[in-house]
Amino acid sequence: MKKVLFIDRDGTIIKEPADQQIDSFEKLEFYPKAISNLSRIAQELDFELVMVTNQDGLGTDSFPEDTFWPTHNLIMQTLESEGIRFSEVLIDRSFPADNSPTRKPRTGLLTHFIKGNYDLKNSFVIGDRKTDVELAENLGSKAIFISDEKAECALTTTAWDEVYRFLKAQPRVASVSRKTSETDIWIELNLDGSGKSEMETGLGFFDHMLEQLAKHGNMDLSVKVVGDLHIDEHHTIEDVALALGEAFDQALGSRKGIERYGFLLPMDDCLAQVAIDFGGRPWCVWEADF
Repeated sequence: MKKVLFIDRDGTIIKEPADQQIDSFEKLEFYPKAISNLSRIAQELDFELVMVTNQDGLGTDSFPEDTFWPTHNLIMQTLESEGIRFSEVLIDRSFPADNSPTRKPRTGLLTHFIKGNYDLKNSFVIGDRKTDVELAENLGSKAIFISDEKAECALTTTAWDEVYRFLKAQPRVASVSRKTSETDIWIELNLDGSGKSEMETGLGFFDHMLEQLAKHGNMDLSVKVVGDLHIDEHHTIEDVALALGEAFDQALGSRKGIERYGFLLPMDDCLAQVAIDFGGRPWCVWEADF
């Protein structure tokens, strides 16, 4: 499922003027380091970007459209020139007194995200108002509050550098359960762990090999298996491999920024070579002399 960053515009990407209307180029000023960090987020992290903004009375005499769109279009063109592309720009035009269901913190503009195949639990609303924090709660998401005030949320900050670091450091974890007529497997994986492992496959040497994966990969890995070892070992080994691959796939999310990995280990009287390619092309060559 896709994760989303629901990002406010005024006061978050650009500075908000005293009259709370960006209706001229003279008023337009980007929030410090918003562009550079949004560019890094767009290029490196696995989030869909959606802009959600309240523009009080847009299209009325108090805020004519012909004063809004020139500056808004310049904002979007500037962001796109730095690789920052929003899949949607959702604008509510109502006044606060209208009590509109589409006005933040209500979710009327976002029903397709609620009903769609999105990971809202691990998505974020980023904004400078308490209504943005409330929107996150209404969506079942987390909030990043761009403010020097306090609020109950995942992060409160006035620095986009910190927003980037926080999102970059989100835990890469997975929990996989796989049950067939031959095996019952449960795996927990934390890619950013410390090398802790707990193996119960019923095969001592297999446990030992899996422990090395956790230790040398500096990851926390727990594998518990009930398999038909009274018949053969291969069902257990094959199904653990499938479940472990699923766990890596789940924990990694997007492959952005991940390099290919190779490892060579001379051990006792054999030579062990491991190559892991997360590019999505499964391929195995097995050469053995017994």
